[in-house]
Amino acid sequence: MHLLICNDDGIHAPGIAALVDALKDLGTITVAAPDGERSAVGHAITISDPIKCRPVELAGAAQSYAISGTPADCVKLAVYGLMERRPDLVVSGINLGPNAGISVIYSGTVSGATEGTILGIPSIAVSINTFRDPVWATAAQVARVVAERVLQNGLPDETLLNVNVPNLPLPDVKGYRVTRMGRSRFTEVFHRRMDPRGNVYYWMDGEMELEKGQSDTDVQALEADCVSLTPIWFDLTNYSALPRFASDWKDV
Repeated sequence: MHLLICNDDGIHAPGIAALVDALKDLGTITVAAPDGERSAVGHAITISDPIKCRPVELAGAAQSYAISGTPADCVKLAVYGLMERRPDLVVSGINLGPNAGISVIYSGTVSGATEGTILGIPSIAVSINTFRDPVWATAAQVARVVAERVLQNGLPDETLLNVNVPNLPLPDVKGYRVTRMGRSRFTEVFHRRMDPRGNVYYWMDGEMELEKGQSDTDVQALEADCVSLTPIWFDLTNYSALPRFASDWKDV
């Protein structure tokens, strides 16, 4: 087996080291990750600048590359320019912070897995539900379990698996739930500040609000101390709205 690992926290992030260590005996590991943090870049790709790539040493990986682009760039470049053969699996993570609810849209980690799926490769994204004091060992073991299952059974066409892991010791995790992406939005606050030279700048902050009346969501699984497994399809068409638009726009 050949596995491609990427992330959006950067090549030297502890989450990627934990992931490599957990998966290294499943096959030959190639790591292609940004040379610095690229959190919340979504599915951006680099088209106006050259993409720089340099090899780095990473324990457990056959080859590792620090890349100047985005997570989607990393997967594209690895598949088409760096690896001798197509990978059997793309694993993106382990991300510091959850990628549940609307966060999926912004996530560079999820987009790394999305790019693998676009290229026809089974792909998973793995995130841990905390921004501080992460229990990497739990998320790494979960990633191992999920990777083995996907290598064995595959995934549906054009579907990636988004995995969110509670930040708990493994014995305290209360199982796995197959979930859907929670409908939510961020309520942002922009803090207005001034730098030492008198220039105004803004620092964005905010919280995610989950719509009420939902069940079986990724956010709720994490609140119940369960691993969330969300199959994601990247066709953004709102099919339920097509009949209305066909009627409203038929005279155009």
